[in-house]
Amino acid sequence: MGFLGSVFGIIGFGIGLPLGLLIGFFFFIYSKPKKVEDPIVRPLSELDTCALLDLLPEIPLWVKNADYDRVDWMNKVITEMWPYLAKAIPGIIRSTAEPIFQEYIGKFMIESIEFDTISVGDLPPLLYGLKVYETNEQELVLETPIRWASNSNISLVIKLMSLNITVQLVDLQVFSTARISLKPLVPSFPCFSNIVVSLMEKPHVDFGLEVLGGDIMSIPGLYRFVQETIKKQVASMYLWPQILEIPVLDASTAAIKKPVGILHVNVVRAHKLLKKDLLGASDPYVKLSLTGETLSSKKTTVKKKTLNPEWNENFKLIVKEPESQVLELQVYDWDKVGGHDRLGLQLVPLKQLTAYETKEFTLDLLKDTSIRDYQEKKKRGKLEVEMTFIPFKENSLKYINGPLDAYGKAESVIDRASDDGSHGGAGLLTVFVQSAEDVEGRNHNNPYAAVLFRGERKKTKTMRRTRNPLWNEEFQFMLEEPPLNEKIHVEVLSKRGLISFLSKESLGLVEINLRDVVDNGRINEKYHLINSKNGKIHVEIRWTTV
Repeated sequence: MGFLGSVFGIIGFGIGLPLGLLIGFFFFIYSKPKKVEDPIVRPLSELDTCALLDLLPEIPLWVKNADYDRVDWMNKVITEMWPYLAKAIPGIIRSTAEPIFQEYIGKFMIESIEFDTISVGDLPPLLYGLKVYETNEQELVLETPIRWASNSNISLVIKLMSLNITVQLVDLQVFSTARISLKPLVPSFPCFSNIVVSLMEKPHVDFGLEVLGGDIMSIPGLYRFVQETIKKQVASMYLWPQILEIPVLDASTAAIKKPVGILHVNVVRAHKLLKKDLLGASDPYVKLSLTGETLSSKKTTVKKKTLNPEWNENFKLIVKEPESQVLELQVYDWDKVGGHDRLGLQLVPLKQLTAYETKEFTLDLLKDTSIRDYQEKKKRGKLEVEMTFIPFKENSLKYINGPLDAYGKAESVIDRASDDGSHGGAGLLTVFVQSAEDVEGRNHNNPYAAVLFRGERKKTKTMRRTRNPLWNEEFQFMLEEPPLNEKIHVEVLSKRGLISFLSKESLGLVEINLRDVVDNGRINEKYHLINSKNGKIHVEIRWTTV
């Protein structure tokens, strides 16, 4: 039977193969092809409810939501760059993952974990729309849905008890919505210090996982378990308000110097100053300034006709870098006509001071700060000063330099006031006039902003021929107590050219209650201008205690 079965099988194959080819050729030649009809294209308005529900998830966000913009150009850029990114990304994956693998070597009888293949494939991720958020902070916030259906191939070789086990990750797919913040914006290229990324929804992650050639994701129940585990792990690290922060600029380059304390200077007296006037003694006064500051210098009163003046006058200066800043003291002889003659100067590095401790200095005045001047034999007198550095409270510094929460707010610098109802003592009121919108004058548009507080008036630079000026200027007021029941007056004005006293025009004003600033530590708002049709001004105010 075995022999006969083999013979009949060979005969059947020999007859069936030609016969099958003949019949197939007959159908191929004589059968008529069916007419292929074009698909029916109908507008969305003609579709029924069920068809719309099936179709809507696939419609890009820029169609469903007018706040999202099309980003076809960005997808084209990513597509063109992807071959080069696909070569760079494996190196990043390897350098990031290998330190993590080292933690598991020696545990669970694992001898080694190494990458065998890292390929992210040739299919780039795509952006399905882009939304830009407008905030009052110094940041740019973008939100975009991302879909990446890749043909990636990543394989690991795990050596376990002298046995090599290959684990392969294939066909990774990731769908999610990412919020990307470029902040803070700084005047150094590329104009932002960090990229902050967070996910706005739990990501959908799908992939194939093969171990020793078999797809373990086909095991019943394992697929759903792995999906939920990945979602939970990724959400715990990157789901908003959790963030991934990527530094772009070096901290020393991008850092915007913030006040860290106040320097109290008491100019006590001077001895044996030079006589500059031909008739009689000098009329000395002292000018004080900190290096690295653009604020105007402080000045003592002028003491008439004396070479041994007594002042006992106190000044406060804002300190930003106590380790590098220097106090410059210059003594001048006041003259009615012409420039004032400098009698001498001296420098005091702030790093010589200890916080909260008053230190007395008796300084030998020099002609200038050159090295040869130290060998000058001519005596220019001595200057006595007392200096005390008072740093801001720790929570104030944390607020000034620390990150804001998701709504652009921060913890109070005084912890919502202390339990006994006290709002602290002296402090620094900082007014940051950023910009204005839609300010329009009757005769001209050369706007500038004036800040008036406790009789002290400060103003920004003038922006010519614009209705939307951008100033970004900061003003500071040192106060002995919190301004709980006070208001600050901010007015936008315009002036015409040279004869400004004849042509000033008010474009709008606002009065801001400072109690909220003291209670919250900071406000950052856009205010509608009084006496202006559509004008707004963007002002940020901080209160920092010492």
